[in-house]
Amino acid sequence: MKRYEGLFILNTAGKEEGVKDALDKISADITAAGGTVETVQKMDRKSFSRIADKKHTAGFYANIIFAGTPSIIAQLQSRFSLNEEVFRVLFTESPEIKAAA
Repeated sequence: MKRYEGLFILNTAGKEEGVKDALDKISADITAAGGTVETVQKMDRKSFSRIADKKHTAGFYANIIFAGTPSIIAQLQSRFSLNEEVFRVLFTESPEIKAAA
C-alpha cells in the first residue's frame, strides 16, 4: 500500500456550513474504494488567482492523506469528477513517515 495526499478544492458557493459534510463524504468514498484515511486537514476559503469561470471565484481547500493501492487513484479521480461538491482534486504520492531516531 502506498501513501497518497489529495488536495481538494470544494465548491462551497453559498453553502459554507456544508464543508464538514462534504469532507465526510469524500473520506467515505476513499474508504469505499479500499483506502484508509489517515488525516483530514481543513484549510480555509481562498480566492482563486486565475478565475476560469465567473461562477467559481473561490473555493474551500482541504488536504487528505490516505493509504491505498496504486489502482485506487484512477478510481477516485473518476468518482470525484462526477461529484458536484468537488471543484478540483490533485493526488500526489506522500513520503512515508520516518520514526525519529
